[in-house]
Amino acid sequence: MLSMRSAEGGDMNIKALVGVAAAAALLAGSGPAAAQQHGENAPPAKSPSPTAHIENAGSPGQPTGSNELPLPPSAASAQQTIEVNGRMLTYTVTAGAYPVLDGNGKRIADVDYTAYTLNGARSAERPVTFAFNGGPGSASAFLQFGAIGPKHIGFGNQGSSPSNARLVDNPSTWLDVTDLVFVDPVGTGYSRLAVDTPENRRKLFSVDGDVDYLSRFIGEWLEKNGRMASPKYLVGESYGGFRVPKIAYRLQTVEGVGVSGITIVSGFLDRGMWASPDTSPMSWVSRLPSMAATALEAHGPVTREALAPAEAYARGDYLSDLVRGRSDPAATGRVATRVAQLTGLDPRFVARVGGRIDFMTFTRELHRDQGTVVSVYDGSVTAYDPFPWSNERRGGDPVLEGIIAPVTAAAVDLTTRTVGWKVDWRYTALNEQLSPAWIWESGGGGPGGPSVEAVSDLRRAMANDPHLKVLVTHGFTDLITPYFASQMIIDQMPASIGDPSRIRLGVYPGGHMFYTRDASRAALKRDAAWLYGG
Repeated sequence: MLSMRSAEGGDMNIKALVGVAAAAALLAGSGPAAAQQHGENAPPAKSPSPTAHIENAGSPGQPTGSNELPLPPSAASAQQTIEVNGRMLTYTVTAGAYPVLDGNGKRIADVDYTAYTLNGARSAERPVTFAFNGGPGSASAFLQFGAIGPKHIGFGNQGSSPSNARLVDNPSTWLDVTDLVFVDPVGTGYSRLAVDTPENRRKLFSVDGDVDYLSRFIGEWLEKNGRMASPKYLVGESYGGFRVPKIAYRLQTVEGVGVSGITIVSGFLDRGMWASPDTSPMSWVSRLPSMAATALEAHGPVTREALAPAEAYARGDYLSDLVRGRSDPAATGRVATRVAQLTGLDPRFVARVGGRIDFMTFTRELHRDQGTVVSVYDGSVTAYDPFPWSNERRGGDPVLEGIIAPVTAAAVDLTTRTVGWKVDWRYTALNEQLSPAWIWESGGGGPGGPSVEAVSDLRRAMANDPHLKVLVTHGFTDLITPYFASQMIIDQMPASIGDPSRIRLGVYPGGHMFYTRDASRAALKRDAAWLYGG
């Protein structure tokens, strides 16, 4: 999950989308062009880590300093079974937390996790995968209960209801091929600041600080569980897809931990892709195929082959006509005609906006005559517009508002009842306060500030290890983090690391959380088998 920001550079948190008049887009669709503080070919200097190390929590309920919140309870475990592909698996699910210590050895935060480990497996040979969601401000429960964990809950599809969802076994779990560790960054899940100060917030709620302490968490978990010899993998969704290339590079170069594979789920790699839409065409080019996919989905299944004309037009005539601008007066007419054909929008409206359709506007205009809006997370999911006469979109998102309750219920029930790990504070599936306060670089971030990207870290990590493989995955109708943006980034990679034997793009029916569709979740697992040597 990503929290929300305007594609035109204005901030928007989750609350703004679900009830406030400001209509904007996601974090991934905002921000100025990426600013590099280092030479083009030089690796970045390592920033000082805000954490010294992460240790197992001590006695529950006892703070270690006068200003600290109480420690979480000691980890708890439970035994479970699941049948996958005709094979009965017995596994241990463990919930717990490690404290984060600063450079002076002082506990400043706690990071909770849920680990699924297969019983009887040889740990030195069995892979272990660390999974992160996005936001910033999203707990890992979306990947855990929606995609790859052994338990699944239905949410996010047309007709889904937050009131009747229940946990069932997930036949597409990855547990048969890898152990799984789901990590909740500070401020999400049960993870929290132990000492809430402006300085500690600056340390942890930033691109660099986030990567630092989460990388250290991985190193400490591997050490304490005797898994340093295991093949290691990372999965990141949305902002997590931005996070994991950076973690992989830091693990290699600071923590001394090699990574065998990375899976990016509905991620974004470069905020600059959506920067300066008034002068750069990339925002419009990258999202047009996903809008075309949304229009196609209304009439039948969407395939990559069916979208080939939209993709060719997006980076061909569409791009060139946008660049021509006013120097070619006929360009606007050409663009308006073709964009209207691809998106299903009213040609007069498309001409009025010069063929440049921001995705929040698209979600309202596509079915305006029917009085419905589509989700920015999945253009195939619709809901009635509660304020059809408003100049701005004011209603809630059809996907977003329906997923928090079932995901929260699943996480709390499994952790507290099934596993028996009980804490005295609230579980947070989506922290809407983190994204607008996030520090994108040491000098700050947000609208008008410097931007960052993860492509450089991904290239460096792949260059450091010629065996490292990367799977980038998206949903066709995801308007937040469009698949075509990743396609263009992969196409610009050097042949030595960008060839299909090292990095692949998988696109599936569905939106930002395409894995909520059973067939797409199964397809994701089949494609991920390539990473794990299957």
